[in-house]
Amino acid sequence: MLPDNLKYLRKKRNLSQQELSSDFNIPRTTLGDYERGKTEPNLATLIKISEYFDTSIDHLIKSRLSHDELEIVNDSKLKILAISVDSHNNGNIELVDTKAEAGYLESYQDPEYIRDLPKIAIPQLTEGTYRGFEITGDSMLPLESGSIIISQYVESIASLKDDRTYIIVSKSEGLVYKRVRNDKANQRLILISDNPLYLPYTLEYQEVQEIWQYHASLTFNDTHAGYHQSIEAKLSEIKSKLESLEEKLT
Repeated sequence: MLPDNLKYLRKKRNLSQQELSSDFNIPRTTLGDYERGKTEPNLATLIKISEYFDTSIDHLIKSRLSHDELEIVNDSKLKILAISVDSHNNGNIELVDTKAEAGYLESYQDPEYIRDLPKIAIPQLTEGTYRGFEITGDSMLPLESGSIIISQYVESIASLKDDRTYIIVSKSEGLVYKRVRNDKANQRLILISDNPLYLPYTLEYQEVQEIWQYHASLTFNDTHAGYHQSIEAKLSEIKSKLESLEEKLT
């Protein structure tokens, strides 16, 4: 792990190879070889690196130090959750937009992937782990497409509360934002849209990868106007289809 760790520690200190090699009293090319894994430092230099970055030699050569900024939350009811933390060990709020959905479904357990997601900070949040998801479509009006749902991680399916809204992550459905009812008897969730034009459907427990409970939303347009425009457009489309069907039947 030494090459990656040395490069990571140098960049974390905002040092160039020239600056760090001067501090170690070695040629810049030698430091470059260390970072590329072409050569290894002798014991004296390794001790100097360890003292310079205030970390143990064992940690330098055996651990991936970039993961020190990350935390893995294990839960027996759901899957492994990878989160990132800031310099004060507070959890970041990573943002997942619609373009990143496919990547999120493949890599939501990968700390490296989570660390690279864009992040925002919202003050005075209650204790917990939060993430932001961009929603699409009109199934949860009056929240319109493009809104960001700030949501809190749910540790187990058993803690779900009926008729609350959640981001549900699954391989079969992707990322969906729905009102949820927990059908414990049949080991499944009933997912309900606030827009009555969309029918409820079910998702088996074993398909669920992550669950995030609604905490707040960020919208970027006039929500009230958007709601009526969307409903009117949908009703117009239904009316058009009914008229077309009536013509075919007569």
